[in-house]
Amino acid sequence: MKYFLLVLLLTALNVNAQQVQQVQVKIPAHDPVMIQQGGTYYMFCTGFGITVYTSPDMKNWTKRSPVFAKPPEWALKAVRGFRGHIWAPDISFHNGKYYLYYAVSAFGKNTSCIGVVVNKTLDSTSADYKWEDQGKVIQSVPGRDLWNAIDPNLIVDESGTPWLTFGSFWEGMKLVKLNQDFTAVAQPEVWHTVARRERKFEVPDSVAGNAAIEGPFIFKKDKYYYLFVSWDYCCRAEKSDYKVVVGRSEKVTGPYLDKNGVSLFLGGGSLVVQGDNKSWFGAGHNSAYTFNGKDYIVYHGYDAQDKGRSKLIIEALNWENGWPVAVSEQQK
Repeated sequence: MKYFLLVLLLTALNVNAQQVQQVQVKIPAHDPVMIQQGGTYYMFCTGFGITVYTSPDMKNWTKRSPVFAKPPEWALKAVRGFRGHIWAPDISFHNGKYYLYYAVSAFGKNTSCIGVVVNKTLDSTSADYKWEDQGKVIQSVPGRDLWNAIDPNLIVDESGTPWLTFGSFWEGMKLVKLNQDFTAVAQPEVWHTVARRERKFEVPDSVAGNAAIEGPFIFKKDKYYYLFVSWDYCCRAEKSDYKVVVGRSEKVTGPYLDKNGVSLFLGGGSLVVQGDNKSWFGAGHNSAYTFNGKDYIVYHGYDAQDKGRSKLIIEALNWENGWPVAVSEQQK
């Protein structure tokens, strides 16, 4: 009873989101990405203003204030119907700054934009903590573009050149060269299609179609760049059949080949994770990292024990014959 009254009191006082209690297991998450600063892990994911969690150990998580207190003005003007629910962020550290790419879109349409916001630190107690929006990086237009400007991921190649990979449905995953401040497409423009699935010819250009592929993420390991993508359908609770596949290349621009030597451009992809209808109905939209000398794969799954609600999954990423293998704590 005392706990109930305390909860009511905190709610009435409108306690700042920085002060909410820790969540230990199966926290809500969709399209999660992570980074480590000092002894703290930061997780960003889809949500109003971009959802943020912190953890000292990747097990116990505390929800924090969102990145945006209110929707970016440029995005409200660019995407009709956008009200602040921001999709699929991507976080990395370069040039002394944290770059957080994000997507705004109309659901099921390629009326979409990718923006980027920067910060000197992720520590909200620091005097230097301030998210500064750099605005739109790229935009897709229905009827003009057979690609969708969502699900961004930044990769810097061995020569120091920044590339942004992104995409969902349509004609697949795009890779575009950025300028050296990471905020705009480089000139002259350099584009590549790095992964795609067969799309029915008769589908109108303005419709997503049946080529269910999205969520690209490029991870460098030894001499290879590994391109992870998600196949099939997210966001359908118990009917979700999301899964992650991978290909690799010695060049960031590809071609990315699967274990059988089939190009991801031609629909290839070797399975990494998928749902089993016991723990997870579907699982996908991953990212991959090296923390403290150990590799991890981070993604979300549709919880079979909780009506298909989306939850955070973190697993060790092992390597067998040069290919990634996700290993859960139960498998160790």
